[in-house]
Amino acid sequence: MTDTTRISVMVVDDHPMWRDGVSRDLAAAGFEVSATADGVKSAARRAAAVQPDVVLMDMQLVDGNGAEATARVLDVSANSRVLVLSASAEREDVLEAIKAGASGYLVKSASAAELIEAVRATAAGQPVFTPGLAGLVLGEYRRMATAPVDDQAPAVPALTERETEVLRMVAKGLSAKQIATRLALSHRTVENHVQATLRKLQLANRVELTRYAIEQGLE
Repeated sequence: MTDTTRISVMVVDDHPMWRDGVSRDLAAAGFEVSATADGVKSAARRAAAVQPDVVLMDMQLVDGNGAEATARVLDVSANSRVLVLSASAEREDVLEAIKAGASGYLVKSASAAELIEAVRATAAGQPVFTPGLAGLVLGEYRRMATAPVDDQAPAVPALTERETEVLRMVAKGLSAKQIATRLALSHRTVENHVQATLRKLQLANRVELTRYAIEQGLE
């Protein structure tokens, strides 16, 4: 999903001028701005109606916060991907948003060009973070990975050596094209390995795959 004319975006922000400005920037770049909202309830209602590809989510809303809205939106529009765009870079806000299901997190100091590229990457299933925040999230997942393991948990399906190698590169944020170049493979072969790994691990997309790799210490 790299053609911006096919990517629909919903903008959720409690400030009308900011919401309208971002919407204009996205529309000018070729995205379809399918809806806007200013709160948790309106975001969930409109996401259910329009099923946007990407939801651009603020953390401070008129009737709650972006993490709550993220969870509500994904409940009614499971195929949407949420990219937080917030003035806050506080650890608690970042982790709360990611745990609620957000695919990435940008602070509002990002340029219009950075935002447009981030929305495009989010639509393609790639996690996107403002520099510095990715390390924070990685650190949290490392901490979670050291938690006691449930002996009754089901066994993890075995991956091939090549699948594990590709998974490690996915966790580092490399695209399929970059992985193909590094491993001297075709783009299609890399995508086949990614899809096979998703099936084995019963995961939905590259974002979940990245989280799994981090939890397993493969990054």
